[in-house]
Formats: sequence, C-alpha cells, structure tokens
Amino acid sequence: MSIFVNKNTMIVDTHTHIFVSEFDTDREAVIQRAKNIGIEKFVLPNIDVGSIPALKQCINDYPDDMLALMGLHPTSVKEDYPEQLTIIKQELDSGNYYGIGEIGIDLYWDKTYLKQQQEVFQTQLQWAKKLKLPVSIHIRDAFDEVFEIIEQEKSPDLLGVFHCFTGTLEQAVRAIDLNFYLGIGGVVTFKNGKIDRFLNQIPLHQIVVETDAPWLAPVPYRGKRNEPAYINQIIEKLTKIYQMKRDELECILYHNSSDIFAF
Repeated sequence: MSIFVNKNTMIVDTHTHIFVSEFDTDREAVIQRAKNIGIEKFVLPNIDVGSIPALKQCINDYPDDMLALMGLHPTSVKEDYPEQLTIIKQELDSGNYYGIGEIGIDLYWDKTYLKQQQEVFQTQLQWAKKLKLPVSIHIRDAFDEVFEIIEQEKSPDLLGVFHCFTGTLEQAVRAIDLNFYLGIGGVVTFKNGKIDRFLNQIPLHQIVVETDAPWLAPVPYRGKRNEPAYINQIIEKLTKIYQMKRDELECILYHNSSDIFAF
C-alpha cells in the first residue's frame, strides 16, 4: 500500500464506520495506518439503534480521536422507526454527539418506506436546528426528495455535509446554496464517477473528504474493504483536480471540517 507520510498534516475523515464488525479483527492497526498519514480525527456516523453499542465502544476506546454522530440511516427505517427515533433522540439529548447522522433518503434498494423515510429525515433535520448540530446526509436516487425537505426546513441553523456526493454540478451548487458542504470520497477516483469532471468549479472551501469505510474504496482498492488510510488516494486526486500543493489543500479541508463539526 502506497502511503504518504507527513507528520505535519492534519486530516479529518469526515465519514467513516470503523466501529462496524468488518474491523473487529484489526481495528487498532487500521487506526494506526490512518494516523501514519496524518488523520487526526475520525467522524463516526451512527446507523441505527443496533449500532449504538459498537459506536460507543469505539468512542470509549479512542476518546481523543473519534467524533460521534447520532442518527437513523434511511435504509434502517422500517415499521419500528418511532421506537428507534425515541432512542436516537435520547442519545442526542445526552449532549455527547458532534452532529446528527447518517440521515437522509435512499430509494436505490427499496421504495417501500419512502413516506416513512421522508418523515424520519424531516424530524431529524428539525432536531438538528433545535440542537444546533450539523447533519450528515445520505442520498441515493433521491436528490429531488431530499432537496424538497431541506427547502422546507431551510434555516441558518441547518448545515452539514452531503455525504458521498455523486450528483451533478447543478445539484452541487444547489446544496452549497442551502448551506451544505460536499463530502468527497472514493467515487472521485472512479473512471465513471463523473464528479471529477466539474469539481474544480466548486470552491475548495465547500468540500470535505471522507472514506465511508468499510465501503466505497477508492482506486486502486475498489471492490476491497475500505479503510481511513485510503483517504490518501482521494486527497491525491483532489490535488490534481484543484492544481494545488497537498499541504495547502489539506489545510483548507481541515478547517472546513472543523467549521462544520466544531471540534
């Protein structure tokens, strides 16, 4: 694995799930590899009530490195969503979280619970405004549906990240106009990813980097388990897109992350 090592860098993986079972056998080594390339903070979005214990354990094990988010993922929205939301809200009210996520709408896998996904998404956006917490938004085959709800809840107190952004230039501009940043991950390295064709038209101060580990590994690891250290490939791609020195680019990305998650 090609690793760029710079002890002076400060990188934030703004979306990673290293608390899930895919890392149970080597989590310590995975975190160390990430630190070796300069990753200083890991933002951990929750999935559902079932993932809360593993998330909390990871936070307890690495309290100086991990920033936890709490939310209900759209693909976890089923018949029991009211009970799940009650527990999620209790967690958020504890004041131990840096944001609300992973939330949103996903119509790729199943459209059965669209109405419930919309309700759950809007509810969590309302919580975000009340608690003044940023959100991490998951969108798959649902940009129109997501924008419709965000427009309804639009507020100076509503901000966050369009996680794993895969939309068009027009959708990117619309997201930014609504007070959101674009989360750029492994897709930017894909030949068919498309966002690399227009990303240089998006101001660098409106994006952050993420891995979504263990999913969506960048080239040349596509199809394998992703891990935070592979953010190296994403940053390298961005230096080419923006024609910037790596240290300058990393500095901007770090401050963007800090502005969102207030660490």
